[in-house]
Amino acid sequence: MTIHKRRSIPFGYKLFAGFLSLVAIFALAMVVGAADTSIQEVWLALTTQAVGDSMSIIREIRLPREIAAIVVGAALAIAGAIMQGMTRNPLADPGLLGLTAGAHAALAIALAWLPTANYITIIVACFIGAGVGATMVLGIVSIKKGNMSPFRIVLAGAAVTALLNAIAEAIGIYFKLSKDVSMWTSGGLVGTSWKQLEFIVPFIIVGIVIALLLSKQLTILSLSDEVAVGLGQNTKLVKAILFIVIILLAGASVALVGNMIFIGLMIPHIARALVGTDYRFIVPMSAILGANFMLFADMLGRTMNIPYETPVASIVAMMGLPFFLFIVHKGGKSLS
Repeated sequence: MTIHKRRSIPFGYKLFAGFLSLVAIFALAMVVGAADTSIQEVWLALTTQAVGDSMSIIREIRLPREIAAIVVGAALAIAGAIMQGMTRNPLADPGLLGLTAGAHAALAIALAWLPTANYITIIVACFIGAGVGATMVLGIVSIKKGNMSPFRIVLAGAAVTALLNAIAEAIGIYFKLSKDVSMWTSGGLVGTSWKQLEFIVPFIIVGIVIALLLSKQLTILSLSDEVAVGLGQNTKLVKAILFIVIILLAGASVALVGNMIFIGLMIPHIARALVGTDYRFIVPMSAILGANFMLFADMLGRTMNIPYETPVASIVAMMGLPFFLFIVHKGGKSLS
């Protein structure tokens, strides 16, 4: 006799609930802050051409900042989900495996040697740096033959991250750019402008779209290379495209908000706990949860010590480190 399990909540309802949560946090983030604004003023600023100090604050400061938080949170969460699926490593994260540190070091080099560089140049530098950082980690792990264990990858990532961050700091000190470099290191959204978003957001959107289109292939790849090949998948091509997507998402995020870790680690685990192991569901759920998380963290950083601001990277790290230790304690097993 077959026993049927109680049917779980459909994925569409969970995604819609995440979207409603995002709308609510976004509305709250637009209202609260060092300057007092009301929900009516936010509505007028978004729907009319009304002028005034509060309107300018909402349109030119808060709105681009919160949009940046949404896209960066989604980008880093998806990048982490892809990395965990590709490597079958539950500890994989763009910030832990050298991508964001590589982008950070490349950004410091660009600021030092190309002081007049525009945002396009900085973005390209971050993409190259992210690729170099990830390649260094994978190269170190590949020196010893055998399976790439999660802990070997994390140890290699920690070493490469420390090296690249040290390079970035040394360049900042030598070229007297420490202040500029540290602003990126703090992982802040302060000063995000519409011009920056115009350059960065298209790269992130392209990366997210490709990730969604390849989510089925990622699910197959997450089982094993043998299964993927047996099902007729061109694993080398899929991995190459997904690797480029990770570099796009991580590099663009660093170019916008600086070095940020743990989002790509935490969010995919939470998404898997909610929707299962199918990446057709994990990728979109990671995007919506990552956007929620980053938006909430930025709002918390702006409001917990008014009129001063707590770096959002510090808030993310305080939440992410216990989660990382919990996953390590479980032996690298994913949440279930």
